[in-house]
Amino acid sequence: HFSFDKMDYKDLGLEEAIKISLQDWAKTYDISFSEQSYKLQFEQLLKQVSEKYGNVVLLIDEYDKPIIDYLEHAEHGDYTQAKANQAIMKNFYSVLKSSGEYLYFFLITGVSKFSKVSLFSDLNNLTDLTLHPSYATIVGYTQEELEIYFGEYIESAATKLQLTREDLLKQMQVWYNGFSWDGKTRVYNPFGVLNFFDQQWFNNYWFSTGTPTFLLNMMKRHNLYDVENSATNALLLDKYTIDDLNLVPLLFQTGYLTVKTMNPLTGNMVLDYPNKEVRECMYGFMIDGLTHSNKSYDSLRALLEGFQNADLDRVKGVINTLLAGLPSETFDEKSEGLYHGLLHFIFKLLGIYIKSEVHSSKGRADSVVETPTHVFIFKFKFNRSVAEAIKQIKKKQYADNYQTSGKLIKGIGVNFVTVERLIKGWKVIDL
Repeated sequence: HFSFDKMDYKDLGLEEAIKISLQDWAKTYDISFSEQSYKLQFEQLLKQVSEKYGNVVLLIDEYDKPIIDYLEHAEHGDYTQAKANQAIMKNFYSVLKSSGEYLYFFLITGVSKFSKVSLFSDLNNLTDLTLHPSYATIVGYTQEELEIYFGEYIESAATKLQLTREDLLKQMQVWYNGFSWDGKTRVYNPFGVLNFFDQQWFNNYWFSTGTPTFLLNMMKRHNLYDVENSATNALLLDKYTIDDLNLVPLLFQTGYLTVKTMNPLTGNMVLDYPNKEVRECMYGFMIDGLTHSNKSYDSLRALLEGFQNADLDRVKGVINTLLAGLPSETFDEKSEGLYHGLLHFIFKLLGIYIKSEVHSSKGRADSVVETPTHVFIFKFKFNRSVAEAIKQIKKKQYADNYQTSGKLIKGIGVNFVTVERLIKGWKVIDL
């Protein structure tokens, strides 16, 4: 059993860390190496253990971590360490093809798929289980499994939270279910489920294990914020290399996106966030990342109160505070993209708690926020006239869908001046 997560390759170097792990297993099985290279030592280990004890069950965890840990450097154009580790790992794994006679079973896991960068060019007989239909439930709990094996915990949590069993299960689905590799079967994240049953309150457990800083930086760098409902193909999920990183496959392979629908005949699929746990934290991390702050949930609470109390001056103030955290760079296409990205995530995160939608198609309001008493319809402009925004709200008749709601409808035209990083124009009208 080799776990690259536990190898101290950052301090020792990958080659030396592998050698130490090989030596540990040699001591465990009371064998010795006559070779000096890690490649030949690995080959000797498999052969001698097989001869002494029988064919080997070989398990490798996080096979790609020595590459993943250096991808952020690669994104900045420094491929040195990622490629050096790639070469070492390729050499290490190349032993397996010629050592098949010593193996009884071999399973390798990781969060990415680097077969296209020749990591496994010498090991071409692997079966990828990621989208294999027979293994759609292998890494999570199905609804049936959850209810059969965790009945006692479900009842305990329901009692603690003062919910019916049915309502508790509905909330658990929203928070922790939704992962899919075939577009049909949905499974729960075990880490989230077990932590929920332990602590008995709904929270973001999986994301507390680490912030996806590298992925967030890539999203900012490429001005790609709206990754929900991303159309792709099974073949395209493999098409990225260290030199040419592709964000959507990375988000899928690291668990931030999952298969929403799939056509088994064509391999075409739509990817989306799996559940509230992932969606909420991605929005929050992106707001904090864009504004160089860690107060997205404080801002969200203030926004919620502003909308619920119809206090639009407070809403304006909170948005201005968030905008002030954006990079103080001269206006260009990139900085406008940052504004669009920040607004997208502000209203998406808001939509988890009250009805809020962000529209991107032509001819629709930029955002609509609906409370029990009001409907707020936003149109955003950048370095232009707020009057132009108001005119568009009226002309496009954005309020028509809400006229029968019985609620007060407000149109809000907003003009952002990107150089000053604030709202310069803000006008509210009754619709």
